[in-house]
Amino acid sequence: MLSRTSDPGLNVALVIPLQGPLGLIGPASELCAQLAAEEINDAGGILGREIRLITVDGGAAPSAAAREVGALVAAGEVDAVIGAHTSAVRRAIVPRIADRVPYVYTSLYEGGERNPSVFMTGETPRLQLLPGMRLLAQERHVRRWYIVGDDYVWPRKTAAMARGYARANGGRIVGESYVPLGTTDFSAVIDQLERSAMDGVLVLLVGQDAVHFHRAFAQRRLHHTAVRLTPLMDENMLLATGAESTIGLFVAAGYFDTLATPEQLDFASRYARRFGLDAPMAGNLGQSCYEGVRLLDALIARARSPKVRELTAVADTVTYEGARGRLHLRDRHTAQRIYLAEAEALQFSVVAELPPCG
Repeated sequence: MLSRTSDPGLNVALVIPLQGPLGLIGPASELCAQLAAEEINDAGGILGREIRLITVDGGAAPSAAAREVGALVAAGEVDAVIGAHTSAVRRAIVPRIADRVPYVYTSLYEGGERNPSVFMTGETPRLQLLPGMRLLAQERHVRRWYIVGDDYVWPRKTAAMARGYARANGGRIVGESYVPLGTTDFSAVIDQLERSAMDGVLVLLVGQDAVHFHRAFAQRRLHHTAVRLTPLMDENMLLATGAESTIGLFVAAGYFDTLATPEQLDFASRYARRFGLDAPMAGNLGQSCYEGVRLLDALIARARSPKVRELTAVADTVTYEGARGRLHLRDRHTAQRIYLAEAEALQFSVVAELPPCG
């Protein structure tokens, strides 16, 4: 245990969405980060310093979230940043804090982040969509994909890669629709889907936007004629969508609450003991915040310093423990297993571990 009277603390800005389309994953993200911080502090802290989380609303406008994080860093009030939020927020934050403090970004994202002060634990399209689309082409004969996404950097860049993935799997993209974040009415998009020749929909929507789309999709009974594949759908989103709207919905991701691995079962047990059985489900994005805190701990412990230059020098030698087992960094990204799961009512059934695509 720490002696907190003399501990200077290690303050961390936890940037998670508390509003907007991704706000429904905020509570689980905060609890998972809190669990990791408590466990680390109970074991003596990070280099003997108590980790203290300062929550910042990552569901605010990207410029507003970046200003708040930048002000905390400039004032010396935080030593690191951990975030599960959209890529639009990440791209606004990075220029304000680059090379000043480490930034652990835990969300799945479009790939390509090269700033040496940013460390990523999330999945990327090549890990998720290329093998996921390949398996659905083989098993469900999906060849004609329609892309539906929010209109910002992650869906746009992911869609550009998905066009090539479709061709590589003997298929093609037959249409694309993009909507503003916060869209609730998808009737015009569903009209376009009905007029297209699609047999699969690649869904690149976040949080509540995805919930509204999946409900509208099922109301038109398109779930009986086409499958949906998405890299972003956790158990909290699934619960909000409702069992009747999830038929034929597949998710490619690195974590599900139903993974029957010793590490996940142990994590789930500790999470339930700490917060109770009525706590929000951890889900992929919530659990990623647990990993983010664990990775920060491992980086600083390995470097014996929270300074960006020292962390970057040791990053590729770092491993950390999480609900997905022991993971290690490669080029500041987490090497990880990816699974394909099918929604079954209000939970996911993992159907395959997806092979890596080199």
